[in-house]
Amino acid sequence: MKKIVLLAAIAIFSVTAVNAQKKAKKATAAKVEATKTPAIDGAGMVFENETIDYGTIPADSDGNRKFEFTNNGNKPLIISNTQGSCGCTVPTTPKEPIAPGAKGFIGVHYATDRAGQSFTKTVTVTSNAAGQETKVLTIKGNVLPRETPATPAAPTKS
Repeated sequence: MKKIVLLAAIAIFSVTAVNAQKKAKKATAAKVEATKTPAIDGAGMVFENETIDYGTIPADSDGNRKFEFTNNGNKPLIISNTQGSCGCTVPTTPKEPIAPGAKGFIGVHYATDRAGQSFTKTVTVTSNAAGQETKVLTIKGNVLPRETPATPAAPTKS
């Protein structure tokens, strides 16, 4: 009797384990399918994030960041120009065309020497992307004020 119960328990456990693995594979396949960017006719440009938040950073810290994008079209993507909204925001344009399905980066440098200010700036990207020849990206954050050196205490007379 014990052998029959043990055999039945092992059979039920095996069937449950096999079904769980099939469900996990289906969930993974659905997740991969959802993350694919839809293909378009012509060059395309899909950004991972259209806003970069620097957060709160110290004055004179590293102001370099990157916008990552994918060409979801079937033709090469050519970025002809990138323009910052002011002189404190300097973008870097990829020189080579981005092949279909390939990833690219637009670098941006914010001048963090402007201490004690919150900022929201834009970068305008001009390209041959079908349906969106210009794309506006945003950077934002807060630069902490510089710390002032402590002044030594005045000597006391004894």
